[in-house]
Amino acid sequence: MQEVSRSGAGELQLDALIADLWWRVRLLNTDILEEEARTGVFDANQPTYPLLAANLRARRDNLVSTIGVLEQRAKSMSEAA
Repeated sequence: MQEVSRSGAGELQLDALIADLWWRVRLLNTDILEEEARTGVFDANQPTYPLLAANLRARRDNLVSTIGVLEQRAKSMSEAA
């Protein structure tokens, strides 16, 4: 069995976290599309846009922002190694 350095294990955990968050973003995208289809309103600027879809969009956007920060951290970790 090959040993993994402490920093290598951290990189693997970070990569796994990033992959999981991208999976959650895809789930949120699906939920947003389903809610928009259910209500027939697809424009987020419309006053009748569903509140659930708006909340899911905000959650998704926050996750994408978090993923960006984590990807930068992963990049700097790999460059430091």
